[in-house]
Amino acid sequence: MNDSHAKKFQKDLNAGLVALVLLAVLAATDEDAYGYDIAKRLQPPEGGEPLFKEGTIYPVLRSLSASGWLSSRIVPSYSGPPRRYYRITPEGRAVLADWMAAWTHTRDFVDHFTRAAAPPQSPSGSAT
Repeated sequence: MNDSHAKKFQKDLNAGLVALVLLAVLAATDEDAYGYDIAKRLQPPEGGEPLFKEGTIYPVLRSLSASGWLSSRIVPSYSGPPRRYYRITPEGRAVLADWMAAWTHTRDFVDHFTRAAAPPQSPSGSAT
């Protein structure tokens, strides 16, 4: 598979995961968070490129808010444009629980088949 196929596959995967991850990030905090702050939380702990570009999260945040799964408020900023802060709602927590169960089931299903297709590992950890 060439790099463009891998990038397209990753993009397709990400499109379905952004909302789940955003709900999880907001469920993990007791405080309201604004878009840039949320984007910073999506940075991989080991560095490198995040799976989601910052610009892709804003439409998803608006959609989650329109669905009633996030509440939002606008706060003036002294250093730039006003910021929209988000907080997960009780309905959003219920949706997150359902989505997490679906994700776990899907991940386990995929893992079952991809592990079976993976090349065997040598004792040193490299594929044989």
